[in-house]
Amino acid sequence: MIHTEEMEFAPGDSYGNFNVMSPENIAGDGEAEITLRPQTLNEYVGQDKVKEKISIYIKAAKGRGEPLDHVLLYGPPGLGKTTLSSIIAHELGVNLRVTTGPAIEKPGDLVSLLTGLNDNDVLFIDEIHRLSRPVEELLYPALEDRVIDIIIGKGPSARSIRMDLRPFTLIGATTRAGQLSAPLRDRFGVIERLELYNTEQLTDIVRRSAMILGIPCEADGAEEIAGRARGTPRIANRLLKRVRDFADVMGNGSITKEIASIALSRLEIDGLGLDSLDRRMLTMIIKGYNGGPVGLETLAAAIGEESVTLEDVCEPYLMQLGFLGRTPRGRVATRLAYEHLGIAAPEQNPPKDEGQMTF
Repeated sequence: MIHTEEMEFAPGDSYGNFNVMSPENIAGDGEAEITLRPQTLNEYVGQDKVKEKISIYIKAAKGRGEPLDHVLLYGPPGLGKTTLSSIIAHELGVNLRVTTGPAIEKPGDLVSLLTGLNDNDVLFIDEIHRLSRPVEELLYPALEDRVIDIIIGKGPSARSIRMDLRPFTLIGATTRAGQLSAPLRDRFGVIERLELYNTEQLTDIVRRSAMILGIPCEADGAEEIAGRARGTPRIANRLLKRVRDFADVMGNGSITKEIASIALSRLEIDGLGLDSLDRRMLTMIIKGYNGGPVGLETLAAAIGEESVTLEDVCEPYLMQLGFLGRTPRGRVATRLAYEHLGIAAPEQNPPKDEGQMTF
């Protein structure tokens, strides 16, 4: 049986024991995110280049009375791929059906979804790279020719039936575009990457969210939260709610720069947005393995975390900051990581001359 309107949540150790800096969905995010999500492109903050192109495509499609070409959105989690898909459907004035790749277990599930769409409706598939191979094969003719081929019966009596589909738009979202098969990727006419947000954009998002939630928030308080949100709106909104708790208990309910700084320090989030897990990871590489290289599985076992958590949550941001490097032999800490942690970096000795000719 197919399940729509589903969201996947990042696993935690137990309820309430999760990484507050994870860009994945966690318990407690869902209801608040629905109320904070913008409804139009004008309300959507950031991703200006993507918004401009999407706006042109939507106006052109509506002017011709045709469905929008199939759209693929990719990028790190928490940047607004699901939100942008709902905005596209809203701007087109059509219905939106939401599901996830793992939820479509059998080809029959996809058939029931596609045949239930009205003219020009939008079907959003999150984590589309996790579609099973049989489902993906069935999706190819649906995207290209708006038909699906169904096999009825078994053995000698089996026959194929071709069903026509109504015009529709598929919006696929993925955090791992590299895992998409080439044939599926080629079926999308619009492919856009969502980038991390800068501090100014995140400050606007925090202030907008605070206004919607009725939280008194000063400009410098919002900027303090935005500067530690790792470039991700989902984390910024999550931190806003946590800082609100500190403001209610330790202050007068208003979020100031001082209250925000105290709250984020209590949450062990430093000025660059690194939390305790990030620092444990870097410290183990530097002190435990002399700066690396060290394998991911070994590193995960050493600090007591899952390797998937380190790879999906910690590594992308640490690599963006230039604190972590990947080599064929494993992960290495850079000189910037030493400086940030206040650890003296070892001197790099020149390679010894072993009598071999150099050029």
